[in-house]
This record gives sequence, C-alpha cells and structure tokens, in this order.
Amino acid sequence: MKTSTELTQIADFVAEYATYLLGSGVHTSRVIRNSRRIGKSQGIDIQLSAFQKSIVMTAHDDSTGENITRVVGIPALPISFERNSDLSALSWEAVDEHLSLDEIRARYERLITKPSIDPIFVLLTVGLANASFCRLFGGDWTAMSIVFTSTLVGFAAKQRMQAHKVNHFIIFILSAFIASLCASAALSFDCTAEICLATSPLFLVPGVPLINGIIDILDGHVLIGFSRIVNAMSLIVCIAVGLSMTLIMVKDNLL
Repeated sequence: MKTSTELTQIADFVAEYATYLLGSGVHTSRVIRNSRRIGKSQGIDIQLSAFQKSIVMTAHDDSTGENITRVVGIPALPISFERNSDLSALSWEAVDEHLSLDEIRARYERLITKPSIDPIFVLLTVGLANASFCRLFGGDWTAMSIVFTSTLVGFAAKQRMQAHKVNHFIIFILSAFIASLCASAALSFDCTAEICLATSPLFLVPGVPLINGIIDILDGHVLIGFSRIVNAMSLIVCIAVGLSMTLIMVKDNLL
C-alpha cells in the first residue's frame, strides 16, 4: 500500500520519464511500455495517453483505489538513440532488480546528465554521410567534396540557431538555403553540380519523426502519429523552400 505522498512521487517521476522519452524521439508504444514497467516495479498501474505537445498520465494504486493524474508538456530534446536505449533498459532494471524509486531516479539522473557526443564529431560524421549520399546518387569526387563542405557549414549553422532557440521551421529553411548556396559553388567546376545541389540539404530530412509517425499509426496511436507526420512533412516543405531560394539565385548558371 502506498501513501498519497509516495503515489504522487511515483506519478511525478513516471510523467517526467515518459515526456523525456517522447521528446527524445521514442515512439509512443515504447514509451507506454517502459512507463508501465516502471509503475509495475513500484506496485502502481500506469495509464498514459500521448499527444503532440503533452501527455495525460494516470497512476492508480489498486490497494487503495487512489488515482493521481498528471498533464505534462513534452520538451524539445535532441535525438539520442544511445540515451533512449539506456533509458529503456532502466525500466527493465527497475523490475529485474526490484529498485526503489530513489534508486531509479538516481540512475535516471545519471543517464540524462551523461555527456553527449562531441558536436565536432557529429558535424564530421554528418558531413561524411551526406557526401556518401551524393556518391550514391551518382555524384563524382569533386561534388562529394563540395557536399561535405556545404554540409559542415549548413549543419554548423543549424546547431548555432538551435542554441539560440530559433523557431525550428526557420532553422530548416535557413539551413537548407545555406547548405545549398555553398553547394552551388559546384557550378564553377566541371562536376555533377545538379546532384551536388540536390543532395546538399539531405542531412535535414526528418527521418525519425516520419518513422515514429508511421509506427504510432500502425500501433493505434493515430492522433500523435498523424501530428508527427504532418510536422515532418512541414519540415520537408521548409527544406524545399530553402533549396528553392538557392535555385532562384543560381538559375541562370543551371540553364
């Protein structure tokens, strides 16, 4: 049997845990499973509904019949597959090791405060990945080099704008414009300039929201699934706007 204070603490922690996962790019069914698993480890039944901007969660104590409901906003967080995996593993540890709420929270705090990957390393790997897309679509080595450089500039600009809390739609438009404008330098060389221009903003494609949206719809979470897909499609339109701005500027050189 849990006291009202203990039930409140469990509800508050599970709500924080669930919103962190959703903000980090985890699909809804996985968040619900993990949250219910943590609740089960504390002898509490968790019911959770997720929306685009918030969750509604109810913690129910079968022994007393007491319910506590929380409505919590979903924060905008960087996507980290490693951190998401660790947080999911935490829910299993809570059950398998019979952890107390204080132990679960301590491990949770360690995981979310763990240093992230070096931004310079991320920048270089994103540049290499985008250059590889250029090669896959038939670009030559010169075009690959230009795409690599333009991706570094565009992604660095994206990181700076995110640090200053710029609207994410504006971020995608400007990042696509900056990357494609840098890639337009390929028009001055004897290379596959069109492929270079087309692949330069591909690092912005919102693959995780698209995939999560489809998974959510297939799992029956239609509302948040459609909202994620609509948001992802809006970002794709922003990418197209940024690329179009560059094409308008360099159209005479393309003809």
